[in-house]
Amino acid sequence: MSTVTTKDGVEIFYKDWGPKSAQPIMFHHGWPLCSDDWDAQMLFFLEKGYRVVAHDRRGHGRSTQVGDGHDMDHYAADAAAVVEHLDLRNTVHVGHSTGGGEATHYVARHGQPQGRVAKLVIIGAVPPLMVKTDANPGGLPIEVFDDLRKQLAANRSQFYRDLPAGPFYSFNRPGAKVSEPIINNWWRQGMIGGAKAHYDGIKAFSETDFTEDLKIITVPTFVMHGDDDQIVPIADSALLSSKLLQNATLKVYEKFPHGMCTTHADIINPDILAFIKG
Repeated sequence: MSTVTTKDGVEIFYKDWGPKSAQPIMFHHGWPLCSDDWDAQMLFFLEKGYRVVAHDRRGHGRSTQVGDGHDMDHYAADAAAVVEHLDLRNTVHVGHSTGGGEATHYVARHGQPQGRVAKLVIIGAVPPLMVKTDANPGGLPIEVFDDLRKQLAANRSQFYRDLPAGPFYSFNRPGAKVSEPIINNWWRQGMIGGAKAHYDGIKAFSETDFTEDLKIITVPTFVMHGDDDQIVPIADSALLSSKLLQNATLKVYEKFPHGMCTTHADIINPDILAFIKG
């Protein structure tokens, strides 16, 4: 397996496909999944002639199941370790959900200052801040995230079945076409990761404030969000992020779910391609 070892000794697994001379696209996955969640995008962009890279976040997938460092600072630094190991330049970073926060933090704190980033794409992403605070009254109450932690600790396997079978892909909507293989693949990805990383990751994706990151990003950024996102409600995420970014393009997808990269890859992929080429 291809891995890079971080400064604190964590092995980060990554995939690196396509011509080394081609423009790279690096994908940042959502919680509690792994780089496999980008299969539909990586194969699509590989066929279009791009170099595609994706990694498993620490504690997730095939990366080391360490007990600490499950926060956005470490996530971004780990992504930077992969980028610098492969010496990726002129890179498009694509992040979904928690990975959208990771990609935002990476671009603001590492990639943009180093001149390595061409563009940023965030899809159903958690910025600027998910949890409700005095400064973020539209956020979700902390009790929502406490309940996620409670369900994970009580029966992670069942929790990782119920989430994709319900709100993640909007399979709980009337008339939804439920896909058991999609549910099973979500469960598989979740269960190969570490429970501690996933438990701590809930705090990382819900309580990290990305406001300052968004303000300093100058590269063109494509903000994509479904208006039926039941995991990261659009009103307190994409609609705010697009206003904080200096060079944002916002596209709202009617009735699309949180997991739209999987359920609507036939629409999402060409839209990302058009943005990269634009």
